[in-house]
Amino acid sequence: MKKLFQFLKFDWQAFAKDKKFLALGTRIWKDHDTGKVLGTIVDCVIWEDNTAYKQNDGESVSNKFEKIAFKVPRTMTVPKDSLIEPANVVAKVWGDFRNQLSCTADDVKVVGQKKV
Repeated sequence: MKKLFQFLKFDWQAFAKDKKFLALGTRIWKDHDTGKVLGTIVDCVIWEDNTAYKQNDGESVSNKFEKIAFKVPRTMTVPKDSLIEPANVVAKVWGDFRNQLSCTADDVKVVGQKKV
């Protein structure tokens, strides 16, 4: 993802404010060491990104269509192509270039379907 450094004291509300998330599917979230099931990972893309990023001259920045996953501490299913709203997200920026985002959410709510 691009421009994550603007959110290093990661303010999920500011990051998500002008975005819509589209579910691609779900998978089991397991502890890497024990294999214990922790819940569900909801895989998504950023379907709309209307965030006003700080940009250099001549630069055009958007995270539209970037993948994002929400780890939810319960078993659930989310229909593919659903627009979703994650609840109470805690997000952390990581990676060598600080361009990766790890997100956990208390829940994910379906709020609509993709409009073509």
